[in-house]
Amino acid sequence: MIKEEIIQHINKLRKEKNAIILAHYYQEPEIQDIADFVGDSLALAQWAAKTTADIIVLCGVHFMGETAKILSPLKRVFVPDLAAGCSLADSCPADQFEEFINAHPDHTVISYVNTTAAVKALTDIVVTSTNARQVVESLPENEKIIFGPDKNLGDYINKLTGREMLLWDGVCHVHAQFSLDRIIALMKEYPDALMLAHPECPKYLLEIADHVGSTSSILKFATTSEKKQFIVATEAGILHQMQKENPDKLFIPAPPEDATCACNECFYMKMNTLEKLYLCLKNERPEILVDEETRVKAVKPIERMLEISARYGL
Repeated sequence: MIKEEIIQHINKLRKEKNAIILAHYYQEPEIQDIADFVGDSLALAQWAAKTTADIIVLCGVHFMGETAKILSPLKRVFVPDLAAGCSLADSCPADQFEEFINAHPDHTVISYVNTTAAVKALTDIVVTSTNARQVVESLPENEKIIFGPDKNLGDYINKLTGREMLLWDGVCHVHAQFSLDRIIALMKEYPDALMLAHPECPKYLLEIADHVGSTSSILKFATTSEKKQFIVATEAGILHQMQKENPDKLFIPAPPEDATCACNECFYMKMNTLEKLYLCLKNERPEILVDEETRVKAVKPIERMLEISARYGL
């Protein structure tokens, strides 16, 4: 089928099945354009919690589908490609993380949302890059904290808050492989451009950035800024929404170490396609399932996150 036919079928199926399509900013542009809602991890979790749809199709990676299922156990949750994983989530196996926690029994456990349901079930509070600082600052200053799995985000939050959280040694492969030399060359080529970076990036990039924030924060900053040129150090999928909302501005993707690539993309995010989305709705698979014991444990830290986020208006 041609693209237009696939879109027609998707629209017909989601109406017939009372389905909602949620897409992360890192998805392909055509998936972002057909989604009912596009956002970052926090926004997708919030939408999953409040939707009245019978079916949720989460166009993102596996842990995002798990989060939606944890929050909406009576709804059926699907992802277009079950193999769409996450290098950061994979860097934190639940059994190893549990050993780490048991070795530090007097610590509060804060886990980044980019984790499996099994890791969330071991956690006291889940955070996103949007609300991590607020969550940490909501705890007493002398509280001992384990933060996982992203060490770059954890190190950044330590710097902002003056805490000394114990960090799990994990990274996102996309944000970890930006080339400092190539970015500096871009900054010289575009001297008027502001550098925008996601806090999953290494410290040496965050130190030269004009703005550090989540994908939604980066989008908002670029939209409200009077500047016209931006170098963007996060997954290149966000540039689609940035350009849609700011057609008169120039957005330059920060390049990775690989000299053959001009932008940095997540292989897993790009596994979802329009055709897979159509087949997912048509066949109602692959479905995300989370056993009830894990779900009950995992929902508590997510609910704490949503409560704190609401308190701060995030």
